[in-house]
Amino acid sequence: MANSKQENSQPTFALGKENYKLLLIGFAIIVVGFILMVGGKSEDPSVFNPEIFSFRRITLAPLVVLFGFLFEIYAIMKRSKTEK
Repeated sequence: MANSKQENSQPTFALGKENYKLLLIGFAIIVVGFILMVGGKSEDPSVFNPEIFSFRRITLAPLVVLFGFLFEIYAIMKRSKTEK
């Protein structure tokens, strides 16, 4: 009787299909945040470029990355509609 239960049970993933889609979206948001941080270097190393302190690099990009990580937590914690 125990063997019949083992034969019928299929291995399942820890998360549902929707969770994995949300995880990919969150990962894309994090990548966009890091891309926003790129740039601002000076052509000449002895010359300072104040562009590294722009709003995009100091404020916007870290907020986008933080939102991406929060979205990842939501994607992991979200229950599927089929689960009870």
